[in-house]
Amino acid sequence: MDPRWLDDNERALWMRLHALSERTLAEVDSQLRRDAGLTRYEYYVLAMLSESPTRSRLMSDLAIATNGSLSRLSHAANKLESNGWLTRSHAEGQRRSVIATLTDDGWRKLTESAPGHVGAVRERIFDHLTSEQVKALYEALDPLFVQGWTC
Repeated sequence: MDPRWLDDNERALWMRLHALSERTLAEVDSQLRRDAGLTRYEYYVLAMLSESPTRSRLMSDLAIATNGSLSRLSHAANKLESNGWLTRSHAEGQRRSVIATLTDDGWRKLTESAPGHVGAVRERIFDHLTSEQVKALYEALDPLFVQGWTC
């Protein structure tokens, strides 16, 4: 069966999306490493914990929320835990379920890191778009998230 090749418009959009994601993620990661000593993924682990009312989540749920594997999350959690920014414990009555909890030091680390991170994201993306364009882009990408992705 012949592949369904991208037409010129699809290819151009794909190349733009690819360049935008690669460059933006690299720039954001670089900013976080330089200014906060965190990788982009480690930052998002802390951020996703902070968004929970209890500042805790099952590791399996946290992996989904951060778009990472359990292995990647465990590696990041090791570093974050060694820095005192999160703790892990077994879920009550469940030997195999582990809960990650954002510590007060982790909360401080996140709140100290957030302004630089948000500034980098705003500078790279949102300062170049109107609020109408942001809404339109969000809505245009919405059908892609039907595939079970999270954000």
